[in-house]
Amino acid sequence: MGFWAKSLQIFKSLCDHGTQSVRQLAQRTGLAKSSVHRLTQAMGRRDVHPESWLWETEEGRHWLMRLVAATLYTFGLKRGVGMDTMSEFFARLRLERQVGCSPSALRGVMQALEAALLETAGRWEKDGVAAGEVREIIGAVDETFLEQMILVFQDVPTGYIVQEEVADDRTYATWKAVVDARLTALGTEVLYLVSDRAKALIQLAEKGLECLSMPDFFHVIHEIIKSYSLAIGRCVRHAHQELQKAEEALGRRQAQAHAAPDRPEAKAEVEAKRAEVRRWEEVQRTYRHQLETLSLSLHPFGIADSAPQTSAQVESHLQAAVEAIEALAQSHALPARPAAMAKVRKQVPALAALVDFWWHGIAQDLEPFRLSPMWRSWVYECLLPLVYWEHQVAHTRCTRRRAKLREALEAVHVAFHTHAITQQLAPQVLEEWKAWATQRTQAFQRTSSAVEGRNGTLAQLHHNQRGLPKHRYKVWTVLHNFDCRAADGTTPATRFFRQPFPDLFETVLSHIEVLPRPRQRHDKVALCH
Repeated sequence: MGFWAKSLQIFKSLCDHGTQSVRQLAQRTGLAKSSVHRLTQAMGRRDVHPESWLWETEEGRHWLMRLVAATLYTFGLKRGVGMDTMSEFFARLRLERQVGCSPSALRGVMQALEAALLETAGRWEKDGVAAGEVREIIGAVDETFLEQMILVFQDVPTGYIVQEEVADDRTYATWKAVVDARLTALGTEVLYLVSDRAKALIQLAEKGLECLSMPDFFHVIHEIIKSYSLAIGRCVRHAHQELQKAEEALGRRQAQAHAAPDRPEAKAEVEAKRAEVRRWEEVQRTYRHQLETLSLSLHPFGIADSAPQTSAQVESHLQAAVEAIEALAQSHALPARPAAMAKVRKQVPALAALVDFWWHGIAQDLEPFRLSPMWRSWVYECLLPLVYWEHQVAHTRCTRRRAKLREALEAVHVAFHTHAITQQLAPQVLEEWKAWATQRTQAFQRTSSAVEGRNGTLAQLHHNQRGLPKHRYKVWTVLHNFDCRAADGTTPATRFFRQPFPDLFETVLSHIEVLPRPRQRHDKVALCH
């Protein structure tokens, strides 16, 4: 029987029978008199605040255990708060006589939490694999540089981090070994790989995994923005500054007592500057419109009529948008960026190839059903565009692009609900079709922005903790996969393995059996921080 269990027995006896001698307490609890004597003395040292009695009860002790574990879990592991700060926090709650609150004592509890997290996640992952519901991975791969380089491999549709591995290099051989080991453990394969077009990552997809290597559309857009956005922004800002100077000069001349009431040359200069502002603002609007057109072109459906598109059509639209941006820059004497734009044009065919690849997956799914022309028309022209645009509207933050997507959604929404097949299908069957369409929609992933966001999160966590044990990276992976909840309450692991998992914190809390004992203090209670 442990220290806290014995203390609880004595406290219950005192509550039931009032003040008793050491001999009487020993007889009623079955403990040795020496133990009773030491434990009652310890209880007396802890009883220094009005609320101290609460922590002697069974409920109070359990709540205290939850408080300590939740603080370390939430602020220590997930937010990178240091041990000294959390030790001060517990001291300000006047808990230093109830539980070990020193940084070293809290560090021991933290290590127990980390071990429980890793053990729990390993067991749950094996259960998920054994259930046989692991989907094909649409991977995003990248590396981030912290204290050491970390290779990040993430499933884009679900957000599940397949692997975060510390590595000495980022060569093809290293990536191949890391990815192969994880795919074998998960019993799945990669459908296609989205990357920033590093040579090792292209080789990993095309040679190592024998799948489609998809350029990251996020990086393509960013390459254009780096080339022209700042230049256009500077021109707009300079035009506004010149206009302001001209207006101020005109105001000063009109305020002079000896000046003529009419200054045509000054007014003409102001009008010229105002026209220059309008010109550059129009250039900026046109440039942003071309960027929007570029973004809205890379979809399996046309934004104008929601008709299915081929890779050839998408490539044509993308090239036209890129050429329009280059022509706009050239016509307004913006700095030429031939290398950057050549890099963009080189990636356009590979970007467009995703469209035919996606439609091929649709055809494979539908082949066993041998659909009639009417059913095929309903799937291709009503069901799929409806679900696809709904998904895009929900995940697009840009107001202008969302408005255009919503227009396409509203148009196809009418066609879907007025179609004869939609009106004849039973609700349950219709929901099954929508579930399939949702799954196929999530298989169209054109960026690896999720893994870029993960890199940023890792950098912030590493900065907060100012150096940390190497195994902490694995703990962060576990916390992301099993305790990062979306708006619908699901975690990446739930979406990846297609099955629910228990609450991670409640599970690891059950592994914490006892808290560290407080130090024996002979001085008055004081905050030492």
